[in-house]
Amino acid sequence: MNQPLLRTPLHDLHLELGARMVPFAGYDMPVQYPAGVMAEHLHTRAKAGLFDVSHMGQVRIRARSGQVADAARALEALVPADVVALRPGRQRYGLFTTADGGISDDLMITHMGEWLLLVVNAACKQADFAHVQKALEQTCTVEMLDGRALIALQGPAAEAALASLDPRAADMRFMDVAELDLAGVACIVSRSGYTGEDGYEIGMADRDAVTVARALLACPDVAPAGLGARDSLRLEAGLCLYGSDIDLTTTPVEAALEWSIQKSRRPGGARAGGYPGAAIVADQLADGTTRRRVGLRAEGRAPVRGGTDLFADETGVTPVGHVTSGAFGPSAGGPVAMGYVAADHAVVGTRLFASVRGRLLPVQVSALPFVAPTFKR
Repeated sequence: MNQPLLRTPLHDLHLELGARMVPFAGYDMPVQYPAGVMAEHLHTRAKAGLFDVSHMGQVRIRARSGQVADAARALEALVPADVVALRPGRQRYGLFTTADGGISDDLMITHMGEWLLLVVNAACKQADFAHVQKALEQTCTVEMLDGRALIALQGPAAEAALASLDPRAADMRFMDVAELDLAGVACIVSRSGYTGEDGYEIGMADRDAVTVARALLACPDVAPAGLGARDSLRLEAGLCLYGSDIDLTTTPVEAALEWSIQKSRRPGGARAGGYPGAAIVADQLADGTTRRRVGLRAEGRAPVRGGTDLFADETGVTPVGHVTSGAFGPSAGGPVAMGYVAADHAVVGTRLFASVRGRLLPVQVSALPFVAPTFKR
């Protein structure tokens, strides 16, 4: 029997704004508003889009010792990221890995001063919570923050819009985190997001989500945006979608995410290894992998979707990989995709062929991102 879809605190507001709702990760979520995906995408690039990401999981970790450094050291047993060096008020991208070196989820890690905040994917949040709780129960308390909402304000006008509610927003740099007062609501705000655009993610109590969202939507340059625009924006930014571009079968090095493993956690570093699959990842850091995530640009106008097979040439005899995400990129001006290809076909400029509805269409391996990020560093 199917479970009823969950609703975020902004569900009624989405309906009021005319959103088309779809099932996503167990939630009833807005995929687009009346303006449409293309308009929402381009509005976010030009001004600011407001996204509901309340379906994502938020987890608080406190060290039983009372020392946040102990929580950071404990968490490093689960992720390759350098958590110990994370300073108060800063955020870092990380990966949960498996004993086989696969990726069980990607997440954001925030140093809140006295505790750590994890933001994890909606579809993985229960498993992530159980994983962290079991692994850290001797040294930390682990709490799922069920009563929290999360919205993302993304685009070049995001700073001015948020600063109109709390001027301190303008002082924040990429990956800074601060506690701000927005429309009378105490919020945890990070200067981050998953669109490649400058912007913020804003956490608050469930009961206050509509108040904050309405205050932001009252700003002339802010418009609501749904999952459709978020997906095309993150694809143009070359950012992985868990379950499509990364999963249990892909390692951080195969996924070209080795940048998320800081020097201290690599072989020879001060706190090298110690996380699940570390030996496999270390070997791949040293020797490379047999396949690699790459960007792909189609030479024609037809989008190349996830699941499409890739071949070495137009004969279609030699398979070399497959597409994991693909769509028309409104800002890139054509079809863009990401996928995994054999390492000897991963060089930028390599011409491959994608099997689309019985035809082999030429695509070219492209550098990522397709659209340069605008983060305020």
